[in-house]
Amino acid sequence: MNSPTRRMSGTIDGLIDAEQARFAETHPRSAEAWARGREHFLYGGPSHWMRRWAGGFPVYVEEARGCHVRDIDGHDYVDFCLGDTGGMCGHAPAAVTRAAVRQLERGTTHMMPTEDSLWVGEELARRFGLPYWTLTTSATDANRGAIRIARMITGRDKVLVFSGCYHGGIDEAHVELHDGRLRMRNMIHPNGVDHSRVSKVVQFNDVAALEEALAPGDVACVVMEPLMTNFGMIPVAEGFHAAVRELSRRTGTVLVIDETHTLSCGPGGYTALNGLEPDIFVAGKAIAGGIPAGIFGVSATVAERLWQVVPFVNPRQRQSAHFGIGGTLAGNALTVATMRAVLEEVLTPANYAVMLARAARLADAARAVIAQRRLPWHVTQIGARAEIMFIPAPPRNGAEVAATRRGDLETLLHAVYMNEGILVTPFHTMFLMCPATADADVDRHTEAFARFADMVVAHGAA
Repeated sequence: MNSPTRRMSGTIDGLIDAEQARFAETHPRSAEAWARGREHFLYGGPSHWMRRWAGGFPVYVEEARGCHVRDIDGHDYVDFCLGDTGGMCGHAPAAVTRAAVRQLERGTTHMMPTEDSLWVGEELARRFGLPYWTLTTSATDANRGAIRIARMITGRDKVLVFSGCYHGGIDEAHVELHDGRLRMRNMIHPNGVDHSRVSKVVQFNDVAALEEALAPGDVACVVMEPLMTNFGMIPVAEGFHAAVRELSRRTGTVLVIDETHTLSCGPGGYTALNGLEPDIFVAGKAIAGGIPAGIFGVSATVAERLWQVVPFVNPRQRQSAHFGIGGTLAGNALTVATMRAVLEEVLTPANYAVMLARAARLADAARAVIAQRRLPWHVTQIGARAEIMFIPAPPRNGAEVAATRRGDLETLLHAVYMNEGILVTPFHTMFLMCPATADADVDRHTEAFARFADMVVAHGAA
């Protein structure tokens, strides 16, 4: 039967094909480079994530500065993806470049601290409110460390996450709810982990489900973002954070707040802005200006409990204790130098004010485009991020996203964006501002989004 839904799907597929053909025609050097890359990289590029761009292949970057990227075919893009947050400081920010070059000339890694680390530790404590910190090479490693510490001090195995979450490569978070049952998420293949033993998952904003999951007292930690950013931006419901904190304390569960993405909300992240009280705080990506890095901080209570399990080693004994986390490159001198530059000169209150204003400008303009065409879409803006979703109102949890998501329209929009010189996070339609983002860059997006909306309306594909 030739239903309207099937006809619409066919129309959108045809529009995607046309945009991808246009992209291939105008990006011959990137197409050739991608063909070469597939000869020696497992999935075409240095990271398998690099294959996920909607043009059919990624652009190969010649240079990136501020919020602009130039590819090897000579095209200029306004970058709202910013390395999926790793470039939130902007590309090649002067302060970070100076710090990196200076440290490169003095040595990059020694497995010994530098004086910069003293300043960084003090600043992390001041910004985020937790007294004791450890540096890692990624937010994934920081989350692994947080989970290991939670298990050590509680004696419990299980980790609770929210369906639709993303916390890096930790196996415990590779799960979701499907028809009320736990399963692997996002087509991730099982990896020999018994998730029924180590993972619990509930829907975001569901206090009753969280209370039921924590009641048996077998959860070492809850790992959560203050608001969800991986499945489309899902705002937090009023009172949910207070409920999470009360329930976790009541059940002796460690609360881990992962601000790898929500660090875009302000100098101290969403946590400082809203007075949250995590036991462990995690961040990464942008914290060192694009140099691979992660951080986790712990409360005084967690530190005291940890020191009882793993005390400082007697200097007269062989130094062998590392309690299962770390790495020789963690906290290296190059990372610490660039982290100091980021915290001291880039992610400042003044720059956040600029970033938040640009995000508001983009969100307001996109809402106007939607309203003028009476489209059933919405825009969410939180901090320096905005998200366009093809549903009328913000979702409350991952289940609502899964039930209503228009993957076909997302793919079409992303393909149009790439042809119009706009880069957004390829996994969904989320925009991030950096200090260098200007009004003209935002307005360039508005023009491209309006053309996309007109295309969809003209073809009856909304």
